Amino acid sequence: VQLQASGGGLVQAGGSLRLSCAASARTFSTSAMAWFRQAPGKEREFVAAIRWSGGSTSYANSVKGRFTISRDNAKNGVHLQMDSLKSEDTAVYYCAAGGAIILSAIRAPSSYGYWGQGTLVTVSS
Repeated sequence: VQLQASGGGLVQAGGSLRLSCAASARTFSTSAMAWFRQAPGKEREFVAAIRWSGGSTSYANSVKGRFTISRDNAKNGVHLQMDSLKSEDTAVYYCAAGGAIILSAIRAPSSYGYWGQGTLVTVSS
């Protein structure tokens, strides 16, 4: 499975961006997709995830209420709608997909076996 992320760019604080992630295929083993981000000098951190079956979602506290993850069944992928962006949201955003992920591990990067190339989001203050 190959993942292609897009939609990053430069936006002013308070603005919005919509990231997209398209997968080359979805296997029956894909149970969840997620977005992570990595700011310069920092570790990769969890942003949001969605379970393919049922569509339940999970968000990092720092983005809850501002970001929305959704499925794109036509492209076997996901979107990340980002509103009320802050300068601290500046990072490279990565989409990821994984199979057989238990709920308690949905925020762990190690749970995901497939990663996209990343798309840069820059929020100017």
